[in-house]
Amino acid sequence: MTTTTPDLSENAINALVSQGLAAFTNAVNLAELKAARIAHSGDKSALAVANRAIAELPGAERKAAGQLIGSARTRLNQAFTAREAELSEVELALKLASEGVDVTLPVALAPHGEPHPITALMEDLGDVFIAMGWEIAEGPELEAEWMNFDALNMGPHHPARATSDTLFIDPIENHLVMRTHTSPVQIRTMLSRPLPIYVVCPGTTYRADEFDATHVPVFHQLEGLVVDKGITLGHLKGTLDHLAKVMFGGVRTRIRPSYFPFTEPSAEIDLECFVCRGDSVGNPDTFCRTCGSEGWIEWGGCGIVNPRVLTACGIDTAVYSGFAFGMGVERTLMFRNGASDMRDMVEGDIRFSRALIGGAR
Repeated sequence: MTTTTPDLSENAINALVSQGLAAFTNAVNLAELKAARIAHSGDKSALAVANRAIAELPGAERKAAGQLIGSARTRLNQAFTAREAELSEVELALKLASEGVDVTLPVALAPHGEPHPITALMEDLGDVFIAMGWEIAEGPELEAEWMNFDALNMGPHHPARATSDTLFIDPIENHLVMRTHTSPVQIRTMLSRPLPIYVVCPGTTYRADEFDATHVPVFHQLEGLVVDKGITLGHLKGTLDHLAKVMFGGVRTRIRPSYFPFTEPSAEIDLECFVCRGDSVGNPDTFCRTCGSEGWIEWGGCGIVNPRVLTACGIDTAVYSGFAFGMGVERTLMFRNGASDMRDMVEGDIRFSRALIGGAR
């Protein structure tokens, strides 16, 4: 096999250098530049083959050929380094431009939280009464049994005092309970504040209930108390009508006779059904699942404060009378926003809060 000896003349070597320089200049990115370097100065390039052929030259010619090819390789290496720097700057500028951020644009740097719908609704309920000149009253969640039951005319054998309903704190002999309603706050208010009294008592309450779609062992109530001279059921009904109007719009309310040991007379507060507005009553063709075609939905309890409760707090019943009412905040939220499962309210899913907070506000 015949081996072709490469042309090691100065013109031939300069031609190889010119080809390499042109390839470097024409490369538009670092990948093309790398390919050009391999092609024109790599181990298999024509210049590398020429460099290896020097060993076959007579001794007198090797030095001149070595200097010529060494100079050529130096020129190519210098040109490659310069072009690599240029392309690196170009590619860096393009990358920075593509990743640039306009810091003047409004952006959400982090996901926003939301107040829990229960918290938001309790604040809104409180605002309704503050606007009427009432005050917000609060009390401890760990409560004396006397405050929670006896002062409210609930005797020793009242069913609500059973351990199946009430969470007693060990030892039971200390007579401490987790309050089952916010009514003890009313007792504390009557014992500590001067008359007249206009307060609303929002807060957390506890009962030994099952955890299901309509019951949770920890829930929230809003109770109101007025003690003044000449208080009647008319004042109570007007207050409830105003609260319902603010919370639900133009919905009507009604009070119907009931029984509570701490009020006399006592009544249940009903709201006109938000869905059928009473039109489904007596009409089997338009049955309403929300109210069962009764036209009304139970909201809470109310009544004139029992004189025994006033007496227990040292208030002269010959001069003063009052009314009280209470309703569940979760129930109000379910009515107002269409929430169907109370368990969603305690699981801490931000998606639930974001879905309801607009309506709760």
